[in-house]
Amino acid sequence: MRSTFDFAPYRRSTVGFDRLLNMLEAGQREDDGFPPFDIVRDGEDSYRITLAVAGFRPNDIEVVAQQNQLTVTGQRAEDQDQGDYLHRGIATRSFERRIQLKRVVPEAMKPRKIEISGGGSAANDRIEAPKDAQAA
Repeated sequence: MRSTFDFAPYRRSTVGFDRLLNMLEAGQREDDGFPPFDIVRDGEDSYRITLAVAGFRPNDIEVVAQQNQLTVTGQRAEDQDQGDYLHRGIATRSFERRIQLKRVVPEAMKPRKIEISGGGSAANDRIEAPKDAQAA
């Protein structure tokens, strides 16, 4: 039994945090726990993701890496085996699992400190641009 939490009463007293509440609500809706998955750290910046997708063939699953998100989608083809099942315990419903990946920020996009040089009075202080920015 899964219960949902209503964030509406908190919206009035959390001005400026509406994006955070939206993310919490979206995460609550999207993740129903299927399919279950594990993430294992193999090295400093390498990971292995394992999904339990019983009943799916490799051609039923699509894996797409886009920007900083990995999306795994499973769409099972129509069941060819129309046997007389007494019990069907393997889930065959379609799924989409999104996993946020580590975002790599290029060196040019990282913040840089700009030195302020001054001679003692505020009128003489000046800001010097970094050397790579002076050529532009």
